[in-house]
Amino acid sequence: MPPPDPIDLLIEARWIIPVEPPDTTLEQHALAVDGGRIVALLPVAEANLRYQPRRRVCLDQHLLIPGLVNLHTHAGMTLLRGYADDINLMNWLKQRIWPAERQHVSADFVRDGSLLAGAEMLRGGITCFNDMYFHPEAAAEAAIKLGMRAALGMVVVEYPSAYAADADDYLAKGLAARDALRDEPLISFCMAPHAPYTVSDRTLERITTLANQLDLPIHMHLHETRAEIADSLKEFGLRPLARLHRLGFLGPNLIAVHAVHLEADELALLAEQGCAVAHCPTSNMKLASGIAPIAALQQRGVRIGLGSDGAASNNRLDLLREMHQAALLAKVATGDATVLAAHQILRMATLEGAAALGLDGRIGSLSAGKEADLCAVRLNDIMLQPCYNPASHLVYAAGREQVSHVWVGGVERVSEGMLLGCATSQLLDVAQSWHNRITE
Repeated sequence: MPPPDPIDLLIEARWIIPVEPPDTTLEQHALAVDGGRIVALLPVAEANLRYQPRRRVCLDQHLLIPGLVNLHTHAGMTLLRGYADDINLMNWLKQRIWPAERQHVSADFVRDGSLLAGAEMLRGGITCFNDMYFHPEAAAEAAIKLGMRAALGMVVVEYPSAYAADADDYLAKGLAARDALRDEPLISFCMAPHAPYTVSDRTLERITTLANQLDLPIHMHLHETRAEIADSLKEFGLRPLARLHRLGFLGPNLIAVHAVHLEADELALLAEQGCAVAHCPTSNMKLASGIAPIAALQQRGVRIGLGSDGAASNNRLDLLREMHQAALLAKVATGDATVLAAHQILRMATLEGAAALGLDGRIGSLSAGKEADLCAVRLNDIMLQPCYNPASHLVYAAGREQVSHVWVGGVERVSEGMLLGCATSQLLDVAQSWHNRITE
């Protein structure tokens, strides 16, 4: 028998859900990792014969899954968590959020808010987030410090802010940030026009051209509220999706965020154009935007990922909760308890989100050759007993407090529930400092 192969890490787990192939739960298996990538997934006994790990982690009461992908957030806005609650969306934006941003948003604000957000997300098993906010270079600084993956939006609106003067300036600054960070392995970029009601036809056409030339996703709020649709009909004579279609904006690189108010022909159009949807169930409920027709989209083959939205409108960056809410909302909205089963929901929170970002060749499932972005959830808590089906427990019973270990690219970032590489006391000081400034 040949000697065992040396590898960096062997993780033995009570259960593993690899996401690929679908609807699969493995028991007493091990994941072999070397050079930050998954080498093999195989039974524990076989793994011990084939590999000699430099480090072995035994998770005998845990479920191991791919790291979660948060397909929509505004990380810097974590510093506005709880600042404007119990308000409808447009009043929330116009009366509270936009004025606060005009006064406070800076590169320091975005870096510090993104550090706080990233720490929260890592503690909850999120290894990659898709962001839409000002100063993407500052958000990148935070993500790199924490060692987590980020897809950063080059945000575009028509109105001036402390960040940029007009749409052309937003684009120029976003593209400059992308050029400066092109060699960072944890960082990728998206075009991020804010919404149809804040971006002109001319700018949308330019963004379409750039996204196609640079092979980038487009990350955009779309059909979030009935008021958005009514305003579009009044101004353009078209619903927002029809306007975008007329401009040639729809396609496989579009991530439509929220997508709450869709008619039958719009469901078909999103499917026909190969678009993805970022479903944000908690934010949609909290802002009274509505219930997105996720089951109908899924049945038509639309890629659906899960997003938390920002902590200013959620107020948690908690994808385990989004999984729970998404499953229950789909069932109550359709009157069908069988729709969006637990394995499908987990796929949305991992592989489907990765696919929307063009990262599914690298992350999103526990397949050999992919980067080892991993999340372990401890299922021996008294509140989770007994456990008949770990996938069901993950979606319907467990919470982020049960996340015990997180790896990004094979590097451990959370161990036994503790964040590594970033002092919690420093984050608390940062949050308190901004709280004092904003309340003053």
